[in-house]
Amino acid sequence: MGRTWATLGIDLHLEPAGPGLRRGLTDALREAVRSGRLVPGTRLPSSRSLAADLGIARNTVADAYADLVAEGWLTARQGSGTRVATGVPALPSGTRTPTPADGTAAHRPVYDLRAGFPDVSAFPRAEWLRAARRALTAAPNEAFGYGDPRGRVELRTALAAYLARARGVRADPERIVICAGFSHGLILLGRFLRARGADTVAVESYGLDEHWQLLTAAGLRQVPLPMDELGTDTRQLGPGPAAVLLTPSHQFPMGVALHHDRRAAVVDWARRTGGLVLEDDYDGEFRYDRRPVGALQGLAPDEVVYLGTASKSLAPGLRLAWMVLPPAVAREVTEAKGGVDTCGVPDQLTLAEFITSGAYDRHVRASRSRYRRRRDELVAALAERAPAIRVTGIAAGLHIVLRLPPGTQWRVIRAAAERGLAVEGLTPRHRHPAAAVTPPDALVLGYGTPADHAWSGALDTLCTVLSDPAVISVP
Repeated sequence: MGRTWATLGIDLHLEPAGPGLRRGLTDALREAVRSGRLVPGTRLPSSRSLAADLGIARNTVADAYADLVAEGWLTARQGSGTRVATGVPALPSGTRTPTPADGTAAHRPVYDLRAGFPDVSAFPRAEWLRAARRALTAAPNEAFGYGDPRGRVELRTALAAYLARARGVRADPERIVICAGFSHGLILLGRFLRARGADTVAVESYGLDEHWQLLTAAGLRQVPLPMDELGTDTRQLGPGPAAVLLTPSHQFPMGVALHHDRRAAVVDWARRTGGLVLEDDYDGEFRYDRRPVGALQGLAPDEVVYLGTASKSLAPGLRLAWMVLPPAVAREVTEAKGGVDTCGVPDQLTLAEFITSGAYDRHVRASRSRYRRRRDELVAALAERAPAIRVTGIAAGLHIVLRLPPGTQWRVIRAAAERGLAVEGLTPRHRHPAAAVTPPDALVLGYGTPADHAWSGALDTLCTVLSDPAVISVP
């Protein structure tokens, strides 16, 4: 029997509604993807088959498909048919599309420019696989037991050499603890500080609410420090806090490097009071416009806990981070982790091999070049198409801050969402609720997030929003 669309047809339930068949069909398909009913990779019926099922013209279906391909919801490739784009996130089955607190309709993004993520599509799969084969072949049998709570010695040794060379960290493998992401490290440090009787930690006025919540969950009250163009004002540190959490190389999210006088002030505070400096070096490898800023830990290894992670340089899904601990606290922090290693051994061994083979350096250099090119394209496009927008924090990292006209932040976020673009404002997530600062209207924009194929579309959509007088004009 010959193959026909009747025998190979794909069923798809749709209920087009609203004015116009094409728009109604387009909206119905978009909502099916947005709600998660059509998951990424799902193959759709041919335009002929769907037109026959719905009793409408084939051109109407073809035009609706073309609209959604242009928007990024669908992909079309000869021989593969039309499918739901793999870059479109879907809601888990049974969940409801959320509604933002300001009452605007929620949209599943076609493009994502929220900060905090690298381009995960650029993960070096082939090199990682080769490193995994070499590492697992050479690993001793005992490596697959419960292990040292500090983590595998191979990784701790590789990190000690790399951090000393690349970030100016004074590291000893015996004082490095591997943890499952930065948040895990912060949880361990919170436990350690509470066990010592601490109840207060100083933090930066701007940062990440998830970190403050972890400190609160550990029973630690936070005192936000003021900020200015020189970074966090560490001169305001008093005797009360037992520790201070800082992002000195590239303040998150404002982007300024901590001035050398402020660095000296926080080291002096730690030595006078016995306080501990928690240094979050979340994107230290990515500096573009001047010489790299070395880690604060290199100035005071006995007072600073250095925290680094593979989340930005490789991928968050690895769940690998590390702490370089001062000698006086190394044993207690290690004990807070528990009696055995809690991080996957195969990935630890692979990362160790990845570093020692030189593959990590090659990947970081390639990533740095790609992200710098994106940053330059972003700055140039905004200067041309949205010159009223002030761009700050561009010297390093994977994000910048866009200063908006007063009163426009939420309007910009809503307009971007309506065009399928996810962006995030400076408030409320990035301002500590107890901070005595008046935050400007601004976006914290992550240019590292999109895959290469989506970058130009994301940039064009952003510029379209920011150049729209109805969005940017002050009411």
